Amino acid sequence: MTAFSSFSELPLQPALLETVSQLGFKHMTSIQAQSLPVILEGTDVIAQAKTGSGKTAAFALGVLQHLEPERLQPQALVLCPTRELATQVAEEIRRLARGIPNVKVIVITGGSPMQRQVDSLAHGVHIIVGTPGRVLDHLEHQSIDVSTIHTLVLDEADRMIDMGFYDEMSAIVEHCPRQRQTLLFSATYPDTIGKDATLFVRDALQVTVETQVSSSQIESTFYQVPESERFDAVVNLLQHYQPSSALVFCNTKANSDALTYYLRSLGVSALVLHGDLDQRDRDEVLIQFANQSCTVLVATDVAARGLDIAELPLVLNVELPHQVDVYTHRIGRTGRIDQKGLALSLFDDQDSAFMKAAQQRFGALSMGQIPAASGAASIDPAPMRTIVIIGGKRDKMRPGDILGALTGDVGLAKDQVGKINVGMVVTHVALERKIAQRALQRLEQVGIKGKRFKAHFVRNG
Repeated sequence: MTAFSSFSELPLQPALLETVSQLGFKHMTSIQAQSLPVILEGTDVIAQAKTGSGKTAAFALGVLQHLEPERLQPQALVLCPTRELATQVAEEIRRLARGIPNVKVIVITGGSPMQRQVDSLAHGVHIIVGTPGRVLDHLEHQSIDVSTIHTLVLDEADRMIDMGFYDEMSAIVEHCPRQRQTLLFSATYPDTIGKDATLFVRDALQVTVETQVSSSQIESTFYQVPESERFDAVVNLLQHYQPSSALVFCNTKANSDALTYYLRSLGVSALVLHGDLDQRDRDEVLIQFANQSCTVLVATDVAARGLDIAELPLVLNVELPHQVDVYTHRIGRTGRIDQKGLALSLFDDQDSAFMKAAQQRFGALSMGQIPAASGAASIDPAPMRTIVIIGGKRDKMRPGDILGALTGDVGLAKDQVGKINVGMVVTHVALERKIAQRALQRLEQVGIKGKRFKAHFVRNG
């Protein structure tokens, strides 16, 4: 197989090459260079690559290359382990598809009304991105027909199997055409994947990108701390490193809640993410963390699966996981592609089995001392605050409309406005913290495109 390094060397249709160029993609990442040429040929692929490696663009470009926009039928199905990952994947596909007219991508996950999804599907769709449980629900209710798909993508297949979705995945595969391309992506590659994957793919090419933690990109340090002192150790580390954002892992929901409450009592911009949150709260937490309205996100592994933040300087393990592969997956969220990252982990005598396994995997581990507390020190507040505008796509609202109102009628500078997330019925906008209160009041007065919308700060914003 010929080795490629640039997207321009690939036989991609002109619209995709133009979009890739506009997005600033010049050289392919390792997983893209190894998998995309084969994907474009229509071959089945089993690929191992961590979050942030560029795998979504690899399979998205393959799907879009073979898409027939004039045929308004399901042509690709992407299965993801979590709602959050499904949403992110759909957004990336839409971003890459913007040069192709009328490509319709629908997200099908739990947490949203079934009937609303049925109605959307009835209007036609090209690409379905969803979680196994909800996709199977639609298949059983005959509101989805996947007999016309040419590409099936299993994204983070190891996580879907870990989460107990194997039977659902198998049932969905049974509904798909036998003559199809199957792309299976996995962050880890346990023995079970090799056995189970043979049921989903045919004559697949296996691609493995080195997932070992790179010391040149991620600086990992371990601190021996008694369990009773861990929350204070977290505060001292955050004060010492002052990260612009930090993802903090706990093993249980109870500890996640307790740590978040403790950090917030000290004035830290901290939010929690775990399975007990309803979908609206989960979405708002992720939006705030991604748009820098929250400095610290405390999460469990299940909640953080599929979480992909472009710039994440610090991952902190308050409790170590039981498996080294999970640790690797956690800290792989920092130090992405061309960035440096910090991975800090607390442990005690109860973690001896993990520490032994980690030493066998990575060699000598770097040990550190928790920085001393400083009474004068504090943790910088998040630079942004998020407002919610009660209006969205149903009101024909677009990001440019909101940016225009904020920089025009409200009088803000462009760099005082952060990410704008336009949903179906509400829109989230990040504003520079020091001007957010005034901007919110002014926006309610002047409106957007001559129409007034109610707006407020997100809860815990």
